[in-house]
Amino acid sequence: MAMYKSWEEWRIEGLAEGHAKGQRTPVLAVLGVRGIAVPDGVRERILVEKDPDRLQRWLEKATAATSITEVIDDAI
Repeated sequence: MAMYKSWEEWRIEGLAEGHAKGQRTPVLAVLGVRGIAVPDGVRERILVEKDPDRLQRWLEKATAATSITEVIDDAI
């Protein structure tokens, strides 16, 4: 368990995790709707990603991609 210096630090980290978590499902949903196969390893990578900026980039790329490698460069 992480040690926090303050309640505010804990709250900010929780908000960031919640934001990232809320972006993971849309990435997978867009890929699914577009018919793009997502290998298990890539699916797991998306589901554990915590960087909201990276998740946002993946979501944006997924809206126009034709393959998983266009979304995540080293997907395969």
